[in-house]
Amino acid sequence: MNSSASIEMPLYRLAHGRTGDKGNRSNISVIAFHPALWPVIEAQVTAERVAAHFAARAPSHVARYVLAQLQALNFVLDEVLEGGVNSALNLDSHGKALAFDLLQMTVALPRDLLVHCRGPQAA
Repeated sequence: MNSSASIEMPLYRLAHGRTGDKGNRSNISVIAFHPALWPVIEAQVTAERVAAHFAARAPSHVARYVLAQLQALNFVLDEVLEGGVNSALNLDSHGKALAFDLLQMTVALPRDLLVHCRGPQAA
């Protein structure tokens, strides 16, 4: 993508997220704010990028599920919750904050789609 035609943008400007957990598995959904933003999210928020984003948590597997009619992605990350709620000493052993962490990932957004983003407009 031509850098003058696009801008690096945190995912939280394009989408919102939800997180759930079961044992040592986290489930993170990313939902587009606007249908025009969906192709960017679908193309750039891959299982490989999500695995790399959470490398410090060392997921054993990351699966991506595309929910095109909802303009949403669902990611299932295995072995990321330090054993789960009953085993971990981590204060956020449920992993509820993982959606916020994932939404920090950046994507290359065509400038003409900025009007559909949430938050302050970039220069």
